[in-house]
Amino acid sequence: MAKVELTPLRPWDDFFPGMDRFAKPDTKDMAKWNNRVISNLLYYQTNYLAVSVIVFLIVGLLNPLGIFTATAVVSGVFLGSVWAADNRSAIRNFKRHKPTAFVIAVMVASYVIISILGSVMVFMIAITLPLALILAHSSFRLRNMKNKLENKIECAGLKRSPMGIFLESLGQQEENFQKIQNFLEAKMKE
Repeated sequence: MAKVELTPLRPWDDFFPGMDRFAKPDTKDMAKWNNRVISNLLYYQTNYLAVSVIVFLIVGLLNPLGIFTATAVVSGVFLGSVWAADNRSAIRNFKRHKPTAFVIAVMVASYVIISILGSVMVFMIAITLPLALILAHSSFRLRNMKNKLENKIECAGLKRSPMGIFLESLGQQEENFQKIQNFLEAKMKE
């Protein structure tokens, strides 16, 4: 198994080039759109982390108690959902068959708990704003050849990254990993 490595920070002109490298995703082909998003998440993960940290720090300086509450709730709900998916077959099946619905359920559960604790605006700004920016960029940014190559290396298991591990825990890459693993095992048997 490859060691976990953080991908390099991509240059600004690669991360946010002119409008010629952005296009509306094909909403009729969800598999293609999902592939674009996952590829961009893997390739630009360090840039996304930097954007998230900047927004998080700005909001944290404005409301430290609210940011602590929001962080604790989101972390707890995420870890609880991953644990439940590993230990409860019904939740595991739901996560495997409907990964997007699983992620939405985790986000809704986090929102409900945070609204009870009274830190909704902090959650909306500190957590949701970076997620919305990341989702928008990864949905509209066209992939380049380096992006596609990095994605194949990650899916083959030759390189591991924090985003790859995160996506795998959400069930977003199990099919890709399984297909590539089966292919490699078949080639090794030959």
